[in-house]
Amino acid sequence: MQIGGDVQGRLTALVKSILKQNAIAADVGPTTLLVDVGLTSMDMVNLMLAVEAEFDFTIPQNQITPENFQSLETLTRLVSSQFTPASAA
Repeated sequence: MQIGGDVQGRLTALVKSILKQNAIAADVGPTTLLVDVGLTSMDMVNLMLAVEAEFDFTIPQNQITPENFQSLETLTRLVSSQFTPASAA
């Protein structure tokens, strides 16, 4: 399955959309901690749902962790890992 497009760019747009809804103007770089720019726990749930809708997949329960939702960099890794074939052991 291909995700196509720029994963981090698409994730950045999702985060900026949530920030805009909250009237928060902040620069968000790849390693910016999302809680530091003002995302609340409810915003994180909305972000998770938006990521699932944007990339048309369900995030596995064991991957819904604070670590995976820390920054755009960790989110990019999470999304990309869902579309990378597991290597044969």
